Amino acid sequence: MKHIAVIGAGITGVTTCYSLLQRGYSVTVFDKHRYAAMQTSFANGGQLSASNAEVWTQSSTILKGIKWMLRKDAPLLVNPKPDWHKYSWMAEFMSNIPHYEKNTIESARLAIAAREHLFSWAERENIEFDHQTRGILHMYQNQQGFEHATRVNKMLADGGLERKAVTVEEMKAIEPALGGDLYAGYYTPSDSTGDIHKYTRGLAAACVRLGATFVYDSSVQQLHHDGAGVRLEFTQSGSANSETESYDGVVICAGIESRRLGAQLGDRVNIYPVKGYSITVNLPDEESQSAAAWVSLLDDDAKVVTSRLGKDRFRIAGTAEFNGVNYDIRDDRIRPLIDWCRRYFPRVDTEHVVPWAGLRPMMPNMMPRVGAGKLRGVYYNTGHGHLGWTLSAATAEAVGDVVMQSMPVDRPEGVSAPVWVHSAQG
Repeated sequence: MKHIAVIGAGITGVTTCYSLLQRGYSVTVFDKHRYAAMQTSFANGGQLSASNAEVWTQSSTILKGIKWMLRKDAPLLVNPKPDWHKYSWMAEFMSNIPHYEKNTIESARLAIAAREHLFSWAERENIEFDHQTRGILHMYQNQQGFEHATRVNKMLADGGLERKAVTVEEMKAIEPALGGDLYAGYYTPSDSTGDIHKYTRGLAAACVRLGATFVYDSSVQQLHHDGAGVRLEFTQSGSANSETESYDGVVICAGIESRRLGAQLGDRVNIYPVKGYSITVNLPDEESQSAAAWVSLLDDDAKVVTSRLGKDRFRIAGTAEFNGVNYDIRDDRIRPLIDWCRRYFPRVDTEHVVPWAGLRPMMPNMMPRVGAGKLRGVYYNTGHGHLGWTLSAATAEAVGDVVMQSMPVDRPEGVSAPVWVHSAQG
């Protein structure tokens, strides 16, 4: 039996593990934290949003970054401090502007393909993750934003997504708790939300039941390719000594660490850490629970998303910050999220708010790096940016197919391959 190492126990690492198990591989997952989903997969916006598949590679993104550079509460904040990786990454980002439409369409297609797997796995493994199937409502404060959304809608339709324009009256019928002055919106009934942390932890537990090994509290320091396979050199928390294990192959799902690990194997994985923030508003009383939205929202102007996680939690997330590897939770970045809540949901009690920040692993073309590396037995499923939760199941199935094609499972004579559902990705 082929033994594959997966580096990273976030949503992409755990879905990759599950896909490989379904194909008959032995899998060991390494993660530097004590549990699965403790970093970028801990408290994101919660949206499973094909309707948010639009990539950021537009001239307007660059102009906004420059315009807002000195505004601490800006939806997009760029630290102007010189940094070679940041500015070279941005130059490559700009070079991908001609591919904006193609990549938006492909992202939408992948997001739709991912739904089937994500939901069927949750049903099969009995995973409860506060799943809400009430759709996602995009909201616009002015005609300019709505007209841009109308242009984006054609690309989403080309990717297979049905999304409809709605008036303000229709928006408030879809979500009666929504207040504030609005121009119009778009509604995607097929989108949904859920708790990424609960889902990832539940799927990780399923992987263990299916035979996977999880090595937590372990930081992978070096990867060595010896021709026959890959050796992992890792250090466990509290130990001064490193350990080494050998595997037939490795799938790197390590978020922002993927760049460092890929370089050790001769692959350029140009990921930049783009920080996002969230608040979880605890809803301690009936008034707050009735005043908070159940339908997921996306404010395209403020770059804010919401999700309802059960009756007593309301997640609000957003913003993008280019500031290197920095996990600091800044009050001037959290405050706009609280103010946004008070603006549109004034009766929600914001006394009990839990702030969080995570680093999105983002490629310059805004598309995940999925597939084989230069060396035999080296694979990647990383760099999903703001759509890791949304795309994870599709890219896990895709990388599982690539591994299966290039490194077939050894089976005793007469033993057939397991049955699994293929991703729509070719």
